[in-house]
Amino acid sequence: MSLEINAILASGAVGSEIEVKGWVRTFRNNQFISLNDGSTIHNLQIVVDFNQTEEALLKRITTGAALHVKGELKASQGSGQKVELSAKEIIVLGDSDPEKYPMQPKKHSLEFLRENAHMRFRTQLFSAVFRVRHHLAMAIHKYFDEKGFFYLHAPIVTASDAEGAGEMFQVTNLNLENLPKTEQGQVDYNQDFFAKKASLSVSGQLQAELAAMGLGKVYTFGPTFRAENSNTARHLAEFWMIEPEVAFMDIHGDMDLAEGLLKYCIQYALDHCADDLQFLHERLDTEEKQKPQQERSPMPLIDKLKFCVENEYQRLTYTDAIEILLNCAPNKKGKFQFPITGFGVDLQSEHERYLVEKHFQKPVILINYPKEIKAFYMRVNEDNKTVAAMDILFPGIGEMVGGSQREERLDVLMKKMEEFHIPLHEMEWYLDTRRFGTNPHAGFGLGFERLVMFVTGMNNIRDVIPFARTPRNCEF
Repeated sequence: MSLEINAILASGAVGSEIEVKGWVRTFRNNQFISLNDGSTIHNLQIVVDFNQTEEALLKRITTGAALHVKGELKASQGSGQKVELSAKEIIVLGDSDPEKYPMQPKKHSLEFLRENAHMRFRTQLFSAVFRVRHHLAMAIHKYFDEKGFFYLHAPIVTASDAEGAGEMFQVTNLNLENLPKTEQGQVDYNQDFFAKKASLSVSGQLQAELAAMGLGKVYTFGPTFRAENSNTARHLAEFWMIEPEVAFMDIHGDMDLAEGLLKYCIQYALDHCADDLQFLHERLDTEEKQKPQQERSPMPLIDKLKFCVENEYQRLTYTDAIEILLNCAPNKKGKFQFPITGFGVDLQSEHERYLVEKHFQKPVILINYPKEIKAFYMRVNEDNKTVAAMDILFPGIGEMVGGSQREERLDVLMKKMEEFHIPLHEMEWYLDTRRFGTNPHAGFGLGFERLVMFVTGMNNIRDVIPFARTPRNCEF
């Protein structure tokens, strides 16, 4: 039975007879194979006895080839590794054409690797990124499970727009070349599969609220979709969201829950992905040194992660944040791309980062935003100007989490829905939770890819999801 390379390196059982399977990263001097199986950032060095190996076999050991190797684990005579495998038998499971294999042992541009996303898992960089992604997903489930939450699978197909944005992918099985029409000339959705207009979900929040009203504490963790025609480094058409909802919880409990989740996940990655994070840390450090001083990240990767675990998050109101920003030097000197003019402006990343990186020098939680710039379901505060919303701001990225206490008062919610032009008759099921046993409740949303970007130090969201879905791109 073959062993995984991470287990072999961890055991260091010199003198044992073992078997291993993996892909060739490099083959030097017809003697040294660097083999990797995806279980770790590190390779296992295979030492080939040139005099005892057929020439035809040596020619088949090329970069990308899949091997099954049997041999004896020995203490390494060279630098860079503690142990190596002295090969007694090598079986080529899958050949690789060295002239056509795209993942050559050299530095490739990230754009090239995106174009070859089906092969990029074999690189050191992307194997590290996706191992970290896995452990962050595990951390999320562990955190909520330990706190007594129930995992809810929200529907992907929905007839409601939770955010009111309208940028949704429509789902239909109607013949688009011969659409059925009503007598008024409108598309007759009664003949569609769901007998109404349906779309891919932009959020599982509303359904999570329904479940929380019976189960108490739930969370969703699944794909969501936005039909936003944006090609920036921060946008995807398909991405994953974590959305907990808790009955009988106010905005303060919501902040505690979100801060706890972020700290837990980051610490989990530091504990379980030390080698991968060290590799990503060194990669980012090399890249940062090539940038002008003013464009460099505020702190090295691992320092940044520890910064977000070890510091208590500063909590302040949006109103207080506006006062700080109005009077700060960058605003007074016209350094902000979006000048702060007063209460009511929507904060941009540059403002959020100033608060975190310059003013407080710790993660920040902003609360009580103007009601005009937030969603319909957020609870109106007693001042009737603000809502009980909260955003968690991180260094280098700005907003990491957005959440709120939900509006539990039926009359207030109905009035807000009318102001947002949301048809009440289509949301009777949502209003029922306010008619029968309503209570204060709260939740938040965390974009999973944004968290993975932060923890890995990657700058493009397309590099932290296995197969990116973006405008005019649906490959693989």
